[in-house]
Amino acid sequence: MSSRLLLRLILLVQVLIACAIGAAAAWFGAGPWQAAALGVASVVLVRLAINANNFVMSRRVASPTPPEHQLGVAGALRMFGEEFGASMLVSSWHMPRARPHTRIYPDCATPPVLLLHGYGCNSGYWAHLAPRLDAAGISHATIDLEPLTGDIDGFADAIEEGAGRLRKQTGASQVIVVGHSMGGLAARAWLRRHGSAQAARVITLGTPHHGTCLAALGIGVNATQMRRAGVDGPACAWLNELAAHEDAATRSRITSIYTHHDNIVAPQSSGHLGGARNLAMGGVGHVALGRNPRVLAAVMDEIMGVQTAGRARPVSHAIH
Repeated sequence: MSSRLLLRLILLVQVLIACAIGAAAAWFGAGPWQAAALGVASVVLVRLAINANNFVMSRRVASPTPPEHQLGVAGALRMFGEEFGASMLVSSWHMPRARPHTRIYPDCATPPVLLLHGYGCNSGYWAHLAPRLDAAGISHATIDLEPLTGDIDGFADAIEEGAGRLRKQTGASQVIVVGHSMGGLAARAWLRRHGSAQAARVITLGTPHHGTCLAALGIGVNATQMRRAGVDGPACAWLNELAAHEDAATRSRITSIYTHHDNIVAPQSSGHLGGARNLAMGGVGHVALGRNPRVLAAVMDEIMGVQTAGRARPVSHAIH
């Protein structure tokens, strides 16, 4: 089953539940508008509780938050509101409607960009980055990584096909790959299988490079491959094997953008990848990484920076 179909079924179930609650309220004497509002509010509150619980679970196994990224009450509420809004918009609107797409701009000097979504998602996750690439006239394509619960290594050939298609359509010798969450690990699996020569840059967002404790709650081979045994525990064997096959040259092609308040990748320090260019952020949740203006600006800066080859760039940097 594709994530698109699964999300549509989940939405249908939510609509039926809202209707049932509304009908029950009307039977007990509520007016039409009151009954409808109660039905919708009930579903929204459940979604809100699930989102809040993700933050609670992630904090139980969190890595220390650096002082420059610590949040007060107002900042935490803003972050939660942004993450909840992003989750609702992406899962209830963008992804159920999304189809993989390709945009080609022949005169662009920047290598084309291939966008890879994360676990349980599809190409609709990139609904906010794609318009920025369009505005900059940068060729790009999205693909859906399927099957939904498949082996991450199994996605490498689909990525190779997508990258090859982009190179052929644009005449470029290299591509830039941007991967959110599991998509970043899939990009690294692609580098391992097909080599790094064709990758001008790999940019990962909120990727559990050393695993996440919350992956134990997921289903499928890919969830198992992202597991981590506790805050100070080791990553799973697959992640260790993936790292063992990467040399300094491969790591130097990777930019890892991660947030110290990730509500899915925990401990959050799992986003830091040794030998890569690491950009640490605060006050942003996991899903909101694909929508937050600061994050999108950082991604675009990394993409545009590929044009200036040969300029030395620092390995680590914190974005406030």
